[in-house]
Amino acid sequence: MKILLFGICFVCFISTLSASNYGDLTDNEFAEFEDFEAEDDVFTSDDGQKSVKESSAEDGFVEEDDEQDAIVEDESEFEHFQDSEEFEGFADAKDEKPASEPKITITKVPIHFRANWDSYWLEILMIAGLVVYFLNFATGKSKNTKIANVWFQTHKTLLEENFSLVGDDTTIENKEGGALIKESENIFTLWCSGRVCCEGMLVELKLIKRQDLVAVIAGMMRPTLDQIHVKVIMNKEDMDSFVFCVASKKVSLHFSKEMADISMYCPERRPGEKQNIPSNFSIMSEIPETTSALLDSKVTTVLNKYAEYVEYIHFSDQYTGVKQADDTGALKLPDTQKVLLFGFNVPAKGAGTTETMEQLKPLMTMVLYCIDKIKRYRLSKEGKAKAEKNRQRVEEAFLKSTHVARAEAAAARREERRRLEKEKVMADSDPEKQRRWEEKEQKRQAKKRAPKMKQLKVKAL
Repeated sequence: MKILLFGICFVCFISTLSASNYGDLTDNEFAEFEDFEAEDDVFTSDDGQKSVKESSAEDGFVEEDDEQDAIVEDESEFEHFQDSEEFEGFADAKDEKPASEPKITITKVPIHFRANWDSYWLEILMIAGLVVYFLNFATGKSKNTKIANVWFQTHKTLLEENFSLVGDDTTIENKEGGALIKESENIFTLWCSGRVCCEGMLVELKLIKRQDLVAVIAGMMRPTLDQIHVKVIMNKEDMDSFVFCVASKKVSLHFSKEMADISMYCPERRPGEKQNIPSNFSIMSEIPETTSALLDSKVTTVLNKYAEYVEYIHFSDQYTGVKQADDTGALKLPDTQKVLLFGFNVPAKGAGTTETMEQLKPLMTMVLYCIDKIKRYRLSKEGKAKAEKNRQRVEEAFLKSTHVARAEAAAARREERRRLEKEKVMADSDPEKQRRWEEKEQKRQAKKRAPKMKQLKVKAL
């Protein structure tokens, strides 16, 4: 408390001193440079004027005028505002009014979106499209999976009776789809092995792209069907040499142009009525005797009863797939396989039901029957000779067409060998060896440039 009282007294004392000296500090510009003890040198006149006299010349603040005095006129602090010349033209500018007031433009705020949905029709359309796409993806994916599982469950018993191993992938990821392997959202494969006369059988379920909205819309304009493709790889000793195909007219036209083995060995297409099969099928056979042998009563019965489900039947010992382009530069014939190929259509109505898949079961039974029949079937001597002649003809045509390319490749290989030999000789430090190699090379070049002469043999009399 005492400290507080002492502080208040100190503040009052300082305020008193500052008030007493305020007039001197404000009126005298040089008061801060003067000694506080020389207060008697400052005097004030009665008419309000102040005169400052520097009495001490020692301080160095002596000002010398003509009158030896500095007289400060008493003027009001704000007198310069009354000078008419100080602010010339200010009054006129103040009286003037602007010609036109500035126009204020108020931005129109749009109505709340809940009251004006028309402004968001594009966003609504895009969101609706995305929702429809994802819904279609989910439903199409589930339907394709259902079709594949129903087909597998329907044919599982039949496959297990004829193959020791049905499905070679038994990992946890594939337990949901059984032994089927999911290649994509619309392609499922199944590998079966462990049967005499064949290395294995690959079943591919190529379903419609129901998960793709664009494909669904395209399918409305150009309908397609789910398909089952079966590929049986035969052992080399269990199948004779021939190419045979029965297909629908549209597919047969495509095969005769695109498939390498059919286009080379049996490009001619014959109608199917002569072999007691529906007229919508065409027969392409390399050797005529195989047609009547393979299209027996059991096969023709299936083809007549399930004609709408059968797409093609293709047996070949020279299967290489699609025909290669001529500019590929291949110097040897591609490797061939002995295969049996089948293509079946799944009915569009009720594709995911067990009843529909039961209708396709005789087609898989026909596949197993054809495997056993091909194992037993053998060509006659005339047929065997014709087959060998056809294969020799194809090989000669290929060698003739690639003669120039093979010659260039052989010359390139020889030049490469000579270059490597020259580098090896030149790297050797023996000059005699280098000299012999150069002489040998010169003789070879001279022999190459010499004209070729034919030798005539004359029989002795």
